[in-house]
Amino acid sequence: MIEIDGSEGEGGGQILRSALALSVITGQPFKLINIRARRSKPGLAPQHLACVKAAGNIASALYKGGQIGSAVLYFEPGTCKAGTYFFGVNTAGATALILHSVYLPLALCGRGESTLTITGGTHVAHAPCYHFLETTWAAYLRRMGIEVELEMAKPGFYPRGGGELRATIRPCAAVRPLNLTTCPELTTAGGFAAVADLPASISKTMSRRMAHQLKKMNVESHLPQEEWANGPAAVAAVLFRQAPVPPLFFALGERGKPAEVVADEATEQAIDFKKSGCPVDPHSADQIVLPLAFAAGPSEFRVSEVTQHLLTNIDTIRRFVDRPISCDGSVGTSGTVRVE
Repeated sequence: MIEIDGSEGEGGGQILRSALALSVITGQPFKLINIRARRSKPGLAPQHLACVKAAGNIASALYKGGQIGSAVLYFEPGTCKAGTYFFGVNTAGATALILHSVYLPLALCGRGESTLTITGGTHVAHAPCYHFLETTWAAYLRRMGIEVELEMAKPGFYPRGGGELRATIRPCAAVRPLNLTTCPELTTAGGFAAVADLPASISKTMSRRMAHQLKKMNVESHLPQEEWANGPAAVAAVLFRQAPVPPLFFALGERGKPAEVVADEATEQAIDFKKSGCPVDPHSADQIVLPLAFAAGPSEFRVSEVTQHLLTNIDTIRRFVDRPISCDGSVGTSGTVRVE
């Protein structure tokens, strides 16, 4: 049994999600202690427990410690099976993170097409939003030969939740390696400014502010305004389609937060990425290194900013997969990731 200390590295829920996926793929059981030890409320929260239940469901796993607040989890996988699955969080827990726990095992080991319906939050803090999954994450997977089709049946925001994400995952015979080391100059940007059950003037302000900030960096933009349901919420997003795989940067509104601040949060991330000259954004790097650990050949990519999430995920993968994986940058700087 592989033993993992959840207080190491980033010390959050990513260690759990990656361990679940890796355990199901490799058939190796694990014991995780000090779960989310570096968070203000350590232990399993509802969305993390939903990840455990989802991974356990697809692999008929045996596990102990699957309760809210649990700091220790024992997980022993069975055989992963394709199928139709329904997973949910009663809170606004991120649907994306549940998907991240199960998509790769289903793609590599499911032996058939799987359809997932996941309820919870589609646009919440500290997690990939639906539009990032659809635009950026799924595009990376396609380059690696993994087909995941996504649909947002209904958006869901904090604290209400109630969103619905649907995914179709097709079996993948072999993961293709990636080689992404250069990026063209980024001179145009897309994206959107959206409100849900809030005045349209807010989306108008966000759109104008993002366009103004990008223009100062010699980036022309098209940022349409959108109106969604199931709010209240505000979402600002910037997208660079000229990059090898288009990265999407987003920010969320909250009570008392000016629309201009929401717009600035999204554009500042995009501008930092543009300045780096690297092809891979920091949010994608830690997500793509997991499937690349199973690719049929070496991979190399340059990331605009090395994060603790990335380094922690590399360490977690090494515990399950005997394959050299390295990152030559330090946290906060650009770097190159290599999977030998």
